[in-house]
Amino acid sequence: MPRIAGIDVPEKKKILFALQYIHGVGPDVAQRILDEAKIDGDVRASQLTETQVAQIGAIIDATYLVEGALRRQVQQNIQRLKDIKSYRGDRHRKGLPVRGQRTQSNARTRKGKKKTVAGKKSVKAK
Repeated sequence: MPRIAGIDVPEKKKILFALQYIHGVGPDVAQRILDEAKIDGDVRASQLTETQVAQIGAIIDATYLVEGALRRQVQQNIQRLKDIKSYRGDRHRKGLPVRGQRTQSNARTRKGKKKTVAGKKSVKAK
């Protein structure tokens, strides 16, 4: 597997798609990287020369925030929201959807498995 920016990318895939296995690199960024490096996106990752791999790695390191640094920045942003006690920070803290989605009927992914709450005991009248 070619190692680009410290990440192993699949060698059988076209380089345009293989680059997207790097956290923080999507379709547009991958295309921009290949355009800057003047590499055809249809070339398989295994067919790249060492200089091309090094060139792609250098472009990513110099221009884009990827992998660990990006994850760390996202976590710091979330922690900042929690620290300033913003509405979004409270939603993160409670494990609820942050971006205004409804929660009465959906949001199971964010809320987790259902927690059944016992209903009120009905009092029988005599």
